[in-house]
Order: sequence, then C-alpha cells, then structure tokens
Amino acid sequence: MDRKLTIEWQDPMPLAQAARSLSGLEFLLAVRDGKLPPAPIQQLIGMRLAEVEAGRAVWELTPGEQHYNPIGTAHAGVAATLLDSAMACAVHSTLPQGKGYTTLEFKLNLVRAVTVKSGTLRAIGRVVHGGKSTATAEARLEDAAGALYAHATTTCIILG
Repeated sequence: MDRKLTIEWQDPMPLAQAARSLSGLEFLLAVRDGKLPPAPIQQLIGMRLAEVEAGRAVWELTPGEQHYNPIGTAHAGVAATLLDSAMACAVHSTLPQGKGYTTLEFKLNLVRAVTVKSGTLRAIGRVVHGGKSTATAEARLEDAAGALYAHATTTCIILG
C-alpha cells in the first residue's frame, strides 16, 4: 500500500503579527475558531487547538503512521510538541496585548507508548504560576478514557 501525506500551510508572518496585536486569549480563540490560519506546525503534525480559556489550553492529535519512529511507536517529539504547545498556550492565554513569551525550558516524562491504537490524544495545559517576568505551567497527555501517556512542566519568560 502506498502511503502519502501532503501538507499545505500559509505564510506564518501574518499570524505572528496578529499574535502581537491581540491579547493572548483573543489570539488563541481566533486560532481555535478558524478566524486566523493554523500555524505551520499544526499542519505539519496534524494537531488542533480544541479548547482555550485564561490559564488553560487543550491541543488534540490523532496519531498516525506518519508520526512513527523506527521502533513502531509515535516519536517522543510528537508528545513533546503537543505538551509544549498546551503549556505555552496556557501561558499565552493569560497575557495582555503587547506581551509575549518564549519557552525557557521544559521537562517531559513519557509513561505509555503512543500508537495509532491510542486514538485521539489531548494535551491539557494549565498555568501553575503567572508572574511579571516568568510563568510556569504543566500539562498531561491523555487519551479519551483519561489514561496518561506523558506529562510535562515548563518555564516561560514573559517578553515585552
């Protein structure tokens, strides 16, 4: 059987400009609702922003063979990308217009292999501490039944 994956994306710079012109929550709601185009990474791995509110963000992905590593499970980078996105967007959702952030560090713990049999996974991120110069967040990667696949923590620096 032939396997192919075609990926299309838009120029990411207008999206980055929109991120600077809206509050974090307004920006993320516009992404979730399709009023702004998805970021290229969303298109690349097939993830979507499912939920967002102040201090909380949820990303979803249904793993496929295109995510697999040479040993027959999804690459850890897929879980890392979902968890990093959930945590960073949870932080972003708390920022006013004109403020930004970037990830300083994150730690990932993998506890169960991700495969096509896992079904849709949800990375649920929430802010633990939101300060003026740094923020911390945590996230869990779970399946529909709530089984834990991975968990992570992050520190973000607040910019602007």
